[in-house]
Amino acid sequence: MASLPRWTHDEMARRVAQDIPDGAYVNLGIGLPTRVANHLPPGREIVLHSENGVLGMGPAPAPGREDPELINAGKQPVTLLPGGAYFHSADSFAMMRGGHLDVCVLGAFQVSVRGDLANWHTGAPDAIPAVGGAMDLALGAKQVFVMMEHLTKAGASKLVAQCAYPVTALACVARVYTDLAVLDIGPQGPVVREIVPGLAFGELQRLSGVALVAPGR
Repeated sequence: MASLPRWTHDEMARRVAQDIPDGAYVNLGIGLPTRVANHLPPGREIVLHSENGVLGMGPAPAPGREDPELINAGKQPVTLLPGGAYFHSADSFAMMRGGHLDVCVLGAFQVSVRGDLANWHTGAPDAIPAVGGAMDLALGAKQVFVMMEHLTKAGASKLVAQCAYPVTALACVARVYTDLAVLDIGPQGPVVREIVPGLAFGELQRLSGVALVAPGR
């Protein structure tokens, strides 16, 4: 696996950012998705939301310019663009549950071929459950994008026939961005839209462990 061509985390974030439309209100989940804020295309107005009650976030602050009282839901320091605001988390959750977010970008432990999402608990006895606002986002956002590694550290596919971990929401994922491919989740299962340069479709299929629909089909 070490020799596989892969997109870096920043390349994945840049690819996600390309698909976010102008004027969208977007929540970036904890972990990898927060990198998307640093790669939004110039000239495109995208309003970033954080579930702890921030709207209008900018890119990560420069080293030494962090404000410890301005953080996202993952407790990372953020910046606030002109016109941005922070407010009570109850209002933030009302925004999430009320269908006011166009896109949310979430990390995941597993995504099933029908778009089920598992991203809050592995079920391990020593794992700390961390559902946060994931259920509200997965059901409330108009589109759910997932950004994750294609394989676990043990080499197992995170694209699965059926989620083995506790499910966050059913049939909610529209598109998956991994370090190996970009896939849409449709009625026929995962449809490959892009593959990292240097990786053949057959090898991606072998690694994925679930039936994939080839590009252009």
